[in-house]
Amino acid sequence: MNELRIAHDQREDDGGRSPRWPWVLAGSALVVAILAVAGWWFLGGQLIAVRTATAVAPGAGAVLQATGYVTARRQATVSTQITGTLTQVLIEAGDHVKAGQVIARLDDKALRAALGAAQAGVQAAQAQVTQLQAQLAQAEADARRQNELVASGMITRQAAEQARTAVATIGAQLDARRREADVARAQLTQAKVNFDFTVVRAPFTGVVTEKAAQVGEIVSPLSAGGGFTRTGVGTIVDMDSLEVDVDVNEAYIGQVAPDMPAEAVLDAYADWRIPAHVVAIVAAADRGKATVRVRVALEQKDARIVPNMGVRVSFLGRKGSAATPAPKGVLVPPQAIAQRDGHSVVFVVVDNKVQQRTVAPASQDVGQMKLVPQALVAGERVVLSPPPSLHDGASVRIEDAPR
Repeated sequence: MNELRIAHDQREDDGGRSPRWPWVLAGSALVVAILAVAGWWFLGGQLIAVRTATAVAPGAGAVLQATGYVTARRQATVSTQITGTLTQVLIEAGDHVKAGQVIARLDDKALRAALGAAQAGVQAAQAQVTQLQAQLAQAEADARRQNELVASGMITRQAAEQARTAVATIGAQLDARRREADVARAQLTQAKVNFDFTVVRAPFTGVVTEKAAQVGEIVSPLSAGGGFTRTGVGTIVDMDSLEVDVDVNEAYIGQVAPDMPAEAVLDAYADWRIPAHVVAIVAAADRGKATVRVRVALEQKDARIVPNMGVRVSFLGRKGSAATPAPKGVLVPPQAIAQRDGHSVVFVVVDNKVQQRTVAPASQDVGQMKLVPQALVAGERVVLSPPPSLHDGASVRIEDAPR
């Protein structure tokens, strides 16, 4: 019985070799890590969504400012003139193309065969014309001989009349064959035109902004109800025709006139001032926005200017008027200015966080914008309509602002 007992000191030694505290510490560390990750995820999901605008420098002599987009006066979605299957698409978005350059090809086997048949038809019709021309020449020679024989009294007048009838008959047949040859040539011309439609060419020099179809797809100039037929191969924009469309509040449209000098600043290049002038005031107002569209021509062309870019235009007053120096500071939309603790402030987005800055807006507006003499620089992004929960140092998520 004594041999089956475990000594007291042996039980303590076994317990000493298997302590539980390391496992407790490991478990605690795991819980802390999980809580940290959960907290990070929770806080990341609480980013405040905001819309922003760019602070811009006021132009010298500006009487009005408005926002808009760069647009192309000349652009086209190039399609085919017949329905067919694409065998080649020779363009990609961003490619420069010249007028007449081949940009795509359709399957031309059927039209090539039709062209060959039309060419053969022309050759056959021409051969018949040539044959009848030879017969007519022989009949005319026979008729002349018959007339000579009638004059000498060797044959009767009836034989001469028959020879003349043969000449008239063959001549009529020749005229008919010539008409048939004209029809065959017209059919050949039509076949050539249809065959040429299998080659899609650029209508003008420009840049491809969109590739709309791939090899193997069916393209048609007409829209198909099934949705499996493309109606265009790609979109080409004439970059020399770029201009700016801006919406001017109808309350200020009286300050704008055709040929009025202006200055454009792209949202993407806040320090770049582009000379411009008013082309026309579109004779229609937007009832929903209470604005009038104004076309503005850019007097400098540059590869950095692309369609649909956001732009702000400063109208500088009519030609001949004395220019006034540009006011100091930057211009921001009125909705970017908020009130905090009795002070006017703006929130500037820096590295997805906001910085609250106290500002003192000028009493006089510049067009539809507020002039902020200090605390901001051109090109900084300010929050539009800051929510009450927004505070200095808050993390934000920028959403696209509707224009």
